[in-house]
This record gives sequence, C-alpha cells and structure tokens, in this order.
Amino acid sequence: QVRLVESGGGLVQPGGSLRLSCAASGSIFSINTMGWYRQAPGKQRELVAAITSGGSTNYVDSVKGRFTISRDNQKNTVYLQMNSLKPEDTAVYYCNADSRRSPLHRYLEVWGQGTLVTVSS
Repeated sequence: QVRLVESGGGLVQPGGSLRLSCAASGSIFSINTMGWYRQAPGKQRELVAAITSGGSTNYVDSVKGRFTISRDNQKNTVYLQMNSLKPEDTAVYYCNADSRRSPLHRYLEVWGQGTLVTVSS
C-alpha cells in the first residue's frame, strides 16, 4: 500500500509564497505521473499541475508563470512552489500519484489527505 503525505500549507498574504511537499511511502516500485489538485469551497476539484517521471510538466492556465512543480525521484517526493499567491488560490490542495508495487502490477492512483492553503490579508 502506498501513502502520500502532504505538508507546507497555511495562511499567507496575497503576493506571498508557499511551498508544498508530498512524500510517497510504502510498497513502491515506480511512480509515473505525480500531480497537485485543488478544491475550493463549492467548486469541483481541478488539476493544478502535473509532472511525469521524465520531468514533463503541465499547468492549469490560472497558475502558469506563478507555480512550479518539481519532483525528486530518489525521494519519491513532489513539490509545488507557489509564488504571487492570490485569494482565488485558496483551496485544499491534494497530492496525487500513479504508482505500482512491481513490474507485474498495474499503476494505481493514490491521493493524499490534503493540505489547506489560505490566501488572505
């Protein structure tokens, strides 16, 4: 079983920065894509950014130029550097990963428990 643990959320003023981390642990042979999603009150969960094992990235338009996703494959950890934060970035941020426990197993999607990011003055 694979577990994802997020950290780094909190309260920040508009224009400020935060860095989220998500570490995967457990029965891991390999992890394919890792990503960050967010869900604001009353809204659907949306993909914020994703990164493949090879380092290819994609971002939702609203965060391009402000957020940067990266990963450390040796540590099975993904990061989200968030700069120039806006009140509309306020949401619970969830880590997501596609992992498998061996070459004989298929990739399974795993979710973290979420970390709250609040952007407010």
